[in-house]
Amino acid sequence: MLALVFPGQGSQYVGMGKDLYENFSKAREIFEIASNKLSIDMKKLCFESDDVHLTVNAQPAILTVSTAAHEVLMSEKDLKPSYVAGHSLGEYSALVACGSISFEDAIWAVRKRGEYTQEAVPLGVGGMAAVLGLPDDKVNEICQHASSDKEFVAPANYNSIGQVVISGVKYAVERAAELAKKAGAKRVVLLDVSAPFHSKLMTSAVEQMKSVLDSINFLEFKIPMISNFNAKKFDDKFKVKDLLLDQLTSPVLWHQSVSYLNSKLGVDEFLEVGPKNVLSGLIKRIAKDSTVGNFGEKADLEKI
Repeated sequence: MLALVFPGQGSQYVGMGKDLYENFSKAREIFEIASNKLSIDMKKLCFESDDVHLTVNAQPAILTVSTAAHEVLMSEKDLKPSYVAGHSLGEYSALVACGSISFEDAIWAVRKRGEYTQEAVPLGVGGMAAVLGLPDDKVNEICQHASSDKEFVAPANYNSIGQVVISGVKYAVERAAELAKKAGAKRVVLLDVSAPFHSKLMTSAVEQMKSVLDSINFLEFKIPMISNFNAKKFDDKFKVKDLLLDQLTSPVLWHQSVSYLNSKLGVDEFLEVGPKNVLSGLIKRIAKDSTVGNFGEKADLEKI
């Protein structure tokens, strides 16, 4: 049983999607839609510009390349995925792939999502850190100890077993990082990010995204998605808006979602669709008995 998974922010790089664009008309069509909808040159942004790393650009750029890859994949290979899932931003790519939102609507929403999450917190106020080598419950406990009434930190991404990203007010994140080191973490890395994603500091972005998502007509799911929010199967078009709002301030339950797909739903094959292979590496550590691949360039087709 096959699940397609889609990457989130952090997977962007200069040059992504170029190989697909040059080799497949399906990919060129997606880039053209994105460029027209956002009034930017998506080719130049993805292929040539360091500006692709800015949150406001990275989010629509990753969605464009992931959707282009999905369009090419489904036209070139006779695949029958049973489920889709996406890491944070990747849920928009997953929703496009399962038919619940048009790419044109998704690219507009994601551009706004990038703007609003960037604007939600002044630079320097928030922070994030990756904690490696501690159990989830220990990281949760550390975050509680490091938080106060005015300064808080909490888990933002449960990426893999023993890999948790924390997010919140910068000083609380730094306190939690020190506590994690004392508790025996193998490594703690303060992340160079532009905003404290998946924390309560994103509340203003939720309010702004409500009006954006209100304008979108969500469609029936062709196949179910596994939600970051609760790591459960999801296929209700009437609840997509709430899901996309909830994910802004809630942790990404990634290893829980992969475990659910693998152990509960019987998925034994995962295919990461889009730039890089960050999720593939995580999945190999979570669902060790599964087959894991990725598709982001023409040469990858030979391995699928």
